[in-house]
Amino acid sequence: MTDEPPLRRRAVESRTGEDSPHPSPAVPEPADAGSEPTAGGPVPLTAPREGTPAPVAAPAELDEVVARFAAGTGPVALDAERASGYRYSQRAYLVQLRRAGAGTALIDPLPLPDLSVLDAVIAEAEWVLHAASQDLACLAEVGLRPRRLFDTELAARLAGFERVGLAALTEQLLGYTLEKHHSAADWSSRPLPESWLTYAALDVEMLVDLRDALDEELRRQGKSEWAAEEFAALVRNGARPPRVRAEPWRRTSGIHRVRGARAQARVRSLWYARDQIAARRDAAPGRVLPDSAIVAAAELDPKDEKALLTLPGFGGRSVRRLARTWLAALDDARQLPDDALPVTPVVEGPPPPHRWAERDPVAAGRLARCREVVVGTAGAHNLPPENLIAPDSIRRLAWQPPEEISDATVAETLRGFGAREWQITLLLPALTDALQIPAA
Repeated sequence: MTDEPPLRRRAVESRTGEDSPHPSPAVPEPADAGSEPTAGGPVPLTAPREGTPAPVAAPAELDEVVARFAAGTGPVALDAERASGYRYSQRAYLVQLRRAGAGTALIDPLPLPDLSVLDAVIAEAEWVLHAASQDLACLAEVGLRPRRLFDTELAARLAGFERVGLAALTEQLLGYTLEKHHSAADWSSRPLPESWLTYAALDVEMLVDLRDALDEELRRQGKSEWAAEEFAALVRNGARPPRVRAEPWRRTSGIHRVRGARAQARVRSLWYARDQIAARRDAAPGRVLPDSAIVAAAELDPKDEKALLTLPGFGGRSVRRLARTWLAALDDARQLPDDALPVTPVVEGPPPPHRWAERDPVAAGRLARCREVVVGTAGAHNLPPENLIAPDSIRRLAWQPPEEISDATVAETLRGFGAREWQITLLLPALTDALQIPAA
């Protein structure tokens, strides 16, 4: 169970057929660490095997895709492209799917915002995604919700791979290189360039083959049941919208430099002014006004347009056009009574770990011992510690353990934090022992 993962690509059964433009290469057995690369090196993957499909944008075209995928067999590879950094929303601007017997489809969800008819015909199939937690919410918005899934990134983490990006895994396990030049592109733009569509299609081209290689590796290490529990948790929780923070403005980059409640109020006022504009424009907030500009204005509190526009971040034309909006926000903060100024928030749960020794030395000792258990157990099973157990769960357990410490009560506490059974099994009883006060 503790074997190291292979450091070179493993042979996988080809799904492409003999006439494929890029059949699966003959791959040697995994090499030892420090071996020279396989002769010839990885094969660049530059085009989908059936060519780059045109985006599906009409109901009749969607009906044809639904029929194809209903007739297909085996797992369904899925991916979605968003426009993070460009748009306010995290909606999908392109959905990619591939299935044996159905080929690849690229669907434009702008004219086709409801894909539930497609969801119905692939509902019973296993869905294969890479880093599923990033895409499940936006897929759910268009009516695509997996009942079973396999997450290739999470599988690679459980198998102990150090590099878990799609391109790195495809090269290491399948022998192909993927270009990732368009990963940060503005996918909300139309029309989408041909090179972008090729990139999007290639993201699902080898995903099922990668799933098979990782599944084989998980079985070899005895971790298949662990992965199954993790995937089931993703299905249960992955499509939930992110938790709305009570005071999101406190995450403004650089806010730690802003001293005083009145200056913090200026950050808050500017943040909400920007957020309203960003939501109305469907633009990423940082493209409306950078965080650095908010911090600069909060620190210096300019009173007029001339002073405002000399600050870093206020030089752009679109920012200058909103000068009155920014000045009004600053004036609103200036007019607030003292009892309406921001106060230090009451943090739920344990304090930051660096303050434990001062606040509660006994709890600090528990945390150190619990962390030692987690790190040691993770190392023994070739796992990242954060995938063995959520760090916040360990902090909460160490800060306020059960009144009666036993394997049963510790296990129940961890379940309440969302820990899976395989995680609890690995950590007990060592974690229970770590919570006990050591004998003098």
